[in-house]
Amino acid sequence: MAGRLVIEGLACGRSGRLVVPPLGLALAPGEAVLVTGENGAGKSTLLRTLAGLLPPLEGTIRVETFHAADGEPARSLADIAHYLGHRNALKGARRVGADLAFWARFLGGSPGLSPEAALSELGLPEGVAGLRCADLSAGQARRAALARLLVTRRPVWLLDEPTNALDAATQARFAALCRQHLASGGLILAATHQPLDLGPAVRSLVLEPIRTDTAPAASTDEEGWEAIA
Repeated sequence: MAGRLVIEGLACGRSGRLVVPPLGLALAPGEAVLVTGENGAGKSTLLRTLAGLLPPLEGTIRVETFHAADGEPARSLADIAHYLGHRNALKGARRVGADLAFWARFLGGSPGLSPEAALSELGLPEGVAGLRCADLSAGQARRAALARLLVTRRPVWLLDEPTNALDAATQARFAALCRQHLASGGLILAATHQPLDLGPAVRSLVLEPIRTDTAPAASTDEEGWEAIA
């Protein structure tokens, strides 16, 4: 999984409007960043830009020494990242196991756990794989969405409010899975309003809403990476 993610002067926005002023950071294997900030600060916009779902207004996102699912050097972060939005992206009429199998085929890469084993890791019983996605409770649906992270192996996890609708025990279970991912050399960027224990390799990026026409400058912390002032 070894590889490095470098973000330089990245400005993010929606419909051409600046939401996240230019920032930069670099993540090495096993490192994580928790992105926090009030509603409207741009946490989801940042993650969607990193995932390739929104074009950056300026700046670069560079992946170093990663390989895509076809074995060729990765050209973009989207080639090697799992993106989990605050919505679950489950097909209501599809069986849970079939939905996870679809994502495993679609994303490619190194094989991960079977759908049943992935669901079990999130605390769901075997029978859930045969249920329609539409029949799941809110907590079950979130756990089924999180199981996508496990059915195919990708080194970078981009997580938007990953523990929404989860009880305390499942939040702890998911945090442990995140720490395992980091221990194997993975990288995580997670936007959250809730505590998420990712261990000692985590850093914090606090986003502030833009309230004037002048974007706040980026400040550099003692570790030499940029954060929003």
